[in-house]
Amino acid sequence: MLLHPLVVDLDGTLVNTDMLHESALKVLRNSPLDTFRIPFWLSKGKAALKQSLALRADLNPQSLPYNLELLEWLKQQKSSGRKLILCTASDVSIATPIANHLGIFDEVLASDGASNLIGKRKAEALEQRFGRAGFDYVGNSKADLAVWERARQAIIANASDRLIHQTEKLCKIEHVFPRKKPGFNTWWRVFRAHQWMKNVLLFVPLLAAHQLTNLEAWFTLALAFMSFSLCASSVYITNDLLDLESDRLHPRKRGRPFASGQVPAWLGVVLAPLLLISSAALGVYISKSFFFWLAFYFILTSVYSWLLKRLILVDCLALAMLYTLRIVAGAAVVNMDVSFWLLAFSVFLFLSLAFVKRYAELNTKLLNDSEKIHGRGYYASDAPLIQMLGVGSGYASIIVLTLYLNSDAVLKLYRTPEFIWGTVPIMLFWISWMWIQAHRGNMHDDPLVFAVKDKASLLSGAAFAAVVGIGAWGWPW
Repeated sequence: MLLHPLVVDLDGTLVNTDMLHESALKVLRNSPLDTFRIPFWLSKGKAALKQSLALRADLNPQSLPYNLELLEWLKQQKSSGRKLILCTASDVSIATPIANHLGIFDEVLASDGASNLIGKRKAEALEQRFGRAGFDYVGNSKADLAVWERARQAIIANASDRLIHQTEKLCKIEHVFPRKKPGFNTWWRVFRAHQWMKNVLLFVPLLAAHQLTNLEAWFTLALAFMSFSLCASSVYITNDLLDLESDRLHPRKRGRPFASGQVPAWLGVVLAPLLLISSAALGVYISKSFFFWLAFYFILTSVYSWLLKRLILVDCLALAMLYTLRIVAGAAVVNMDVSFWLLAFSVFLFLSLAFVKRYAELNTKLLNDSEKIHGRGYYASDAPLIQMLGVGSGYASIIVLTLYLNSDAVLKLYRTPEFIWGTVPIMLFWISWMWIQAHRGNMHDDPLVFAVKDKASLLSGAAFAAVVGIGAWGWPW
């Protein structure tokens, strides 16, 4: 029986991403000034653009989000004696390492800086190489219709129903690997909506001032909450796009929508600025002072994503500042001053939580026998030191709390201030509990996400609120 050669497309077919987009994002991450040269490269043709980006991107073929179902089928075809050819519009400097990594392809045909191997050009090259209807082709896009018109059979992966219907008119379809459409949960993770809970910190100044009946302030803070959330989502999306390789090497982050290829990278490039513009418009509407802090938050979190998170210790200090900035911004919304006590307590507490986050990552690396965190400045051997610094920061926040409870401000704000001392053992328990969980390897990368799912943390929060309530308004009977 004659086994026709099987030609396989790369972008969106064998890998759940587009290598041109991946290359551009990697260059933007590592050599941002080179992005200004893109129009010049494009003026020489798309093939030249792909080659210029590919040579500067240095993509890791081991970390790419492969279509595992298709890849397993290709391995079966290879074992049956079939010849496999990787044929792609991506540059040959990208295609060849991928083919070498997978070890199942007999030949590689790709763009070379002069010719962009896509659509009709790909179809003509394959017909010249194998003859008309002398090969089967695996593809996923509208550009592949020209190839299927000259192929013997079609294998379709990650394609729309409309494309499948169009292909049926051109040649026989041997197999279809259906596209997995992103659902609500996928988009929830794209926006990182669960991270919006951090923006509840905007309400802390209002609560600390006991202005619970100020409905106008609540409404304005709700708008500020949405503004901060949209801004945060914009930054999270940008961060995910710039950290694709690091996320794919992480045991949990590899499942994120952009890292796994569930959502195309180009969509994130469109979404991020739209969310940022919406956030800024809301911020301007709220007040100039709030917009200033919103802009400062955006700048700091952007610098964190680009640079600071790769600097040991500086990354945790930056995270603590980002948490605290939310409290400062909330005070700006309602025209309140932030007390020294609240700022000092917040900085030490959030610094401890930032160390928890980093320690959890280091602990994961220890469990996986890996020494270095990709994209970070830490080694797994730093874990004990980070643990010591984090516990110390957490207990420092409690010292600040005890000093505050002995100040005149407590006597003015609370009807029964002696009850407020109950917050000290509660905070001691909670911080110690968080670090014990991190030490045992039970901690989610983000401690606040862990806290809202953890029964002990929720009970601690309820007890804290109850003690503060009794201190502020006295016993209910």
